[in-house]
Amino acid sequence: QAPLVESGGGSVQAGGSLRLSCAPATTGYTYSSYCMGWFRQAPGKEREGVATVYTGTGSTNYADSVKGRFAISRDNAKNTLYLQMNTLKPEDTAMYYCAAGPFEDYCSRVSDDYNYWGQGTQVTVSS
Repeated sequence: QAPLVESGGGSVQAGGSLRLSCAPATTGYTYSSYCMGWFRQAPGKEREGVATVYTGTGSTNYADSVKGRFAISRDNAKNTLYLQMNTLKPEDTAMYYCAAGPFEDYCSRVSDDYNYWGQGTQVTVSS
């Protein structure tokens, strides 16, 4: 039930890479058997789900637009969620948010299924 904190955003040229990190704000809290995911929102556009993972099994769910370029992962020892973003494109420019929610059936990429959010980290990709 703890909020989340993201880091790792920044500015990069097209074709470059960034790695976003997310961890619970409450020290010692573990999102065990939760859905966790990355969402993004560009100015004037709706929030979209980028990638999610079920922490109980590691099962992932990616948006078609990022398949083959982005990878969601967890470092259990550090209790940290990552989004590795490679071959970045200008259309990836957005505020990226980390989120967590209860697992019921599978981990969706629908924002309303997630209860806890980070403050967001800006990713800007220039051409």
